[in-house]
Amino acid sequence: MKYGLVMEGGAMRGIFTCGVTDVLMENGISFDGSVGVSAGACFGCNYKSKQNGRSIRYNLRFCKDKRYCSFRSLFRTGDMFGAEFCYHTIPEKLDPFANEVFENNPMSFYVVATDITTGKPVYHNCHIATGSTLEWIRASASMPLAARIVEIDGRKFLDGGISDSIPLKFMESAGYDKNVVILTQPRDYIKKPSRSDSLVKLFYKKYPQLVKAYSRRPKMYNEQLKHVRKSEAEGNAFVIAPPDILPIGHVTHDPEIMLEAYRIGRNAARERLAELKKFLAD
Repeated sequence: MKYGLVMEGGAMRGIFTCGVTDVLMENGISFDGSVGVSAGACFGCNYKSKQNGRSIRYNLRFCKDKRYCSFRSLFRTGDMFGAEFCYHTIPEKLDPFANEVFENNPMSFYVVATDITTGKPVYHNCHIATGSTLEWIRASASMPLAARIVEIDGRKFLDGGISDSIPLKFMESAGYDKNVVILTQPRDYIKKPSRSDSLVKLFYKKYPQLVKAYSRRPKMYNEQLKHVRKSEAEGNAFVIAPPDILPIGHVTHDPEIMLEAYRIGRNAARERLAELKKFLAD
């Protein structure tokens, strides 16, 4: 029996996931493998490095820093979340990432990125904590219109949520029998077409498969939620989701809003901790 952890994205809604995963780590819950999409990749890597509290710590510390996230960064660098600051300065200097722990932890950690030429998801197993792994995490979290295209080994990538927002089927196909799924939207959420469809179509007209994948995303996402519910009903998935729409948007510079989303995540995990332990023990 192999146990997996699936972490949805959602930009700063991922702070909810930080609250959930911190409670799981505090209670010694481990997995054979995990997968993160976008914010789920950025924050989820701390599960493999066993750095409880790190994600909320640096988000609170740098949420008002224009190098971390700002329109100024977007205009100057092409990335709303500053690539150099977020993926190098913070993990290497300001809030060091536990590289050795990450690499020695046997848990597999996959990130999902979208190949913009094919419009298909690519799943990368991160074995090391520096270099290419950081680029894969950046690619997974590079939102269309708010980030530059990330090139890795001659291929071009953007946000993994475009092509696989909730990669439960991937984990099941990889041999993980039971999976804990952390959502950042309520269970009854229904994704609607994005207002940015026309901008994406215009901005990425050289990449028609990406445009097609982006326009299909609401249908894909809603079908994935149905699969999550089906797996849960069959006893193969355990879902932790916010009870209501989170009080945080894609971007926020307010530490109190971040803390509230984090607390909601912690409470959601605590309330179902006994059930979760039973699920993982069966």
